[in-house]
Amino acid sequence: MARIPTAAVAAAGLVGGYGVARWTRKRPLGGVALAAAGAVAARQWQRQTGTAGAAALTGLYAAAFAGSHPLAKKVGAWPSVFAVSGAMALASYVVADRRG
Repeated sequence: MARIPTAAVAAAGLVGGYGVARWTRKRPLGGVALAAAGAVAARQWQRQTGTAGAAALTGLYAAAFAGSHPLAKKVGAWPSVFAVSGAMALASYVVADRRG
């Protein structure tokens, strides 16, 4: 089975988590989607980059989630989510996926 790039998993977790929370109006459900994707990505980051890389990317994933909230007050919810998802995907690609 083909491996899904962690950049896609992480970005999908951020976008999907927000989408689930918004459309179901149940924030904890969005948190479950966000956490599940984060766990899948973190496991792959661990395999690809070791503990330090996985810790850095997992921290960035959490920071992207947290940072999307104040950013949303300035640019809107969806633009904020897409911006932090893009940044997270780029970081994940550079640190983990580019290596193969």
